[in-house]
Formats: sequence, C-alpha cells, structure tokens
Amino acid sequence: MSNATSEKIPVNVYGGPTTLIEYGGLRFVTDPTFDPPGEYLMPLPGDHKLVKTEPAPVTAADLGPVDAVLLSHDGHDDNLDHAGRALLAEVPVVFTTVSGAGRLGGNAQGLAFWQTAELKRPDGGTVTITGLPARHGPEGCEPISGDVVGFMLTAGDLPSVYVSGDNANLEHVKEIAEEFAPVDTAILFLGGARMDFAFDGALLTLDSALGAEAARILGARRVVPAHYDSWAHFQEGRNEIEAAFTEAGLAGRLDFAR
Repeated sequence: MSNATSEKIPVNVYGGPTTLIEYGGLRFVTDPTFDPPGEYLMPLPGDHKLVKTEPAPVTAADLGPVDAVLLSHDGHDDNLDHAGRALLAEVPVVFTTVSGAGRLGGNAQGLAFWQTAELKRPDGGTVTITGLPARHGPEGCEPISGDVVGFMLTAGDLPSVYVSGDNANLEHVKEIAEEFAPVDTAILFLGGARMDFAFDGALLTLDSALGAEAARILGARRVVPAHYDSWAHFQEGRNEIEAAFTEAGLAGRLDFAR
C-alpha cells in the first residue's frame, strides 16, 4: 500500500456508477452515465430491458476536464450509456477490460487482472492504475454477463483508492485485500442488483451486507457507495446500506459523497 496520510481524496458520486475522483492532480471518472431516464434493450433472448429511473444530476460537460475514465465494463448501458460513450472520445485514455478495449478501440487501454499502467501527474509524479479481479454475478457467469475489471489508484505520497466495478464475489475482495489492505477509500458498487431471469435471481453486484463485509476485509477507512440508485434492477438503496453498515459497526466509515 502507498503511504497512508490523513488526506481525504475528493470523490463525488453522480448517480448510478458514475463518480469523479480527484487524485494526484488528475481527474478520473468511473463508468460514465448521463442519459435521461429511459429503457435499454438487453442483448439477450426475450424482451429484457434495463430501466433508468432518475436523471443524472450533472452532464458530462459539467464535470470539466477529465484525464481518464475507469470503465469497469462496456457491455451494459447502466455502466456506459449513450452520453457516456460520447465522453470516451473526449478523454485522453479509457482504462477498461481487455475485451472491452478491443471493442472500443481508439484511446481505450485494456487492463488484465493485476496489470498496471501509469499516468504522469502535473507535479511530475505518477499515479499507478492497477486492474483488479471482479465478477459480475455467480461463478461461471462471464459468458453471459461479460468481463468486468476493478481498479486501484496508488501513488507514493497519496492514500489508495479502490473502485470495485460490478463485482459480486467476496473471494476477489479477499485477493485484493491480500495485496492492498488496508485501503483508504473504497468506492463500492452496491445495490444488490438482481434480475429474475438471470442466474436464478443471484446477486449481480454486492448487496449492502456483503458491501459491509467487503469494507471489513479491505480494512477500508472510508467507503463511498455507488451504483445503488437510478436504475430499476437495484434491490437495495441508501437506507439498506446504512442499516447494514450500522449492524456491522462500520457506519462511521460511510461517505455518500453526494
């Protein structure tokens, strides 16, 4: 882990999975989604849709300059919508899955699990971006749900920031903790996403209780929940998150960053 400090890394959550992280003088956006409410057909047999229920509180233009996008996966509209795709062309680099980089082309750079990349900071230092394990559903889901990657931001003089992506697997969290714990800020995609037609209703992302356990495993000083609102397939929201973290004795670590 990088040297821990008391500095609080600026993070803002803008609905769904979209956050802005200001780190080492660089500005990172996760899974950009800025479309208005609406429906998105899913690339599956049957009439299955993702339904966005709330508008984003900002537009991509409102964010100002962005140095990099951390895109956990490109295959689902709740992680990359039409306006989000338009943003990708405006930023210097998009870090995502290896398969996603092949589909997106251009400025997309794939990171395999544990692979690293570096970005130069304005002050002459560097930020290291590490691709981390994630699984978007139960074991064996990848051929249907697709590849997903999480991220860790580290620098020698800054506290670490973890972005889970759409991960439902605590075993991956344990692997990440072995390498990086304690983590300073963990941006956890929660919401307990489930769909009746997918994997017998199994979790597609962490629910609130698993999120609290992930925070404990990571030794996270601060937990910023994301991807728990604005879409119909989320089963749990802010109230459930607060209740689960309170029950786990971790309520003081929550930062909704809204």
